[in-house]
Amino acid sequence: MEKIEFSCEINETHPDLVKLVGDTMPEETELYDLAELFKVFGDSTRIRILFVLLQAEVCVCDLAEVLNMNQSAISHQLRILKQNKLVKARREGKSIFYSLADEHVKTIIAMGQEHIEEEIG
Repeated sequence: MEKIEFSCEINETHPDLVKLVGDTMPEETELYDLAELFKVFGDSTRIRILFVLLQAEVCVCDLAEVLNMNQSAISHQLRILKQNKLVKARREGKSIFYSLADEHVKTIIAMGQEHIEEEIG
């Protein structure tokens, strides 16, 4: 197997490429926020919750039953997902139902799934 090097053999920059990237690079705060968003996807419990919500709007009791977890743990993860605008809540009587915040969340999950399932050839 060929060893891949991650450094240049000569120290030469390409000014036009450096300028293009520099001109299109988002602000540092936006990059930080994006990194924080992706950290939320780094927890398998939160991913499991999102997969349930891909199928249906559910309450904490339903999530706890489906995921075989206690309601307290589910509530904690839902709070994080809600703070990061990935889920939304709707009250109906004494119950609160959770669903995905918007189509972007579905797209992120679908693209992630597609990425891990593709064969790198």
